[in-house]
Amino acid sequence: MPVIPTSDYKSPFYLFNAHLQTIIPGLFRKVEGVTYKRERLITSDNDFLDLDWSSKGNNRIAILSHGLEGDSQRPYVKGMVKELNAQGWDALAWNFRGCGGEINKNLRFYHSGATEDLEEVIAHVLTQKAYDSIVLIGFSLGGNLTLKYLGERGADLRPQIKRSVVFSVPCDLQSGSTKMAGFGNKVYMSRFLKHLRKKVKGKALLMPDKINDKDYHLIKTFKDFDDKYTAPLHGFKDAVDYWTQCSSKHFLKGIAIPTLIVNAKNDPFLSPECFPFSIVKDLPHVYLEAPEEGGHCGFYSNSLSGKFWSEERALKFLERV
Repeated sequence: MPVIPTSDYKSPFYLFNAHLQTIIPGLFRKVEGVTYKRERLITSDNDFLDLDWSSKGNNRIAILSHGLEGDSQRPYVKGMVKELNAQGWDALAWNFRGCGGEINKNLRFYHSGATEDLEEVIAHVLTQKAYDSIVLIGFSLGGNLTLKYLGERGADLRPQIKRSVVFSVPCDLQSGSTKMAGFGNKVYMSRFLKHLRKKVKGKALLMPDKINDKDYHLIKTFKDFDDKYTAPLHGFKDAVDYWTQCSSKHFLKGIAIPTLIVNAKNDPFLSPECFPFSIVKDLPHVYLEAPEEGGHCGFYSNSLSGKFWSEERALKFLERV
């Protein structure tokens, strides 16, 4: 489908730059009325994933994948869950390995291309209830994971999976990592690396002979982290090999269901290569919408209902006939 030529999203006037549009929703938004029921899913490799269900007895469900160092409690996840429930959807927000509040058991973490975990979640959902429809929603890293999953499976996708919406997706991991290493993103990078170090230290307590955080202070960028941890722990040659194999832009041509990518042009985390206009324009099922504003997983609105534009946009796309 053609790239969506215009977007109706407008940021409130007081959130006048990309950083405010990114930070304010993440730090100050409070989402009330979402109550999860947690389930621990034992994976095929004898690890675990923590699943948070918000079931309302519907025959359709949305499966939500969060971003880097996020979890099911993030406002952008809970806000989407609340709107989905209000519009007649069950919702399942799953926590990546080590993101549910407890370090996972195996010598691995989560990463941008770990689609085998999403597959286990989807398979498990269908053992719990014969849902007529499943939709996938992803944010940032979770968006990349979702697109890669859909592209890998192509026409062999489970028939219950009908549509997908993803937001703020680093479709090109290498250039996105370079963008994040820039001076303007120093605060974000420092925060991400601080949180990731906690994961490394937690893993080291479980298996001190296999992993440690020695010289972690020398890690300043995602390339440093991915070279030292992500690549060797998950079977990649190095950071570049990981980024190349897992960037979702390489899988877009395989997607066989209606899928909407929403990336704000002012997203401070995304490089120009993360906006695959030239690829999408020739695809039959993938739409790309690029609002001028929105930040990263922001899309704050002035709605008195408390809904964010991203939630309204997602439901509008998912409900299309």
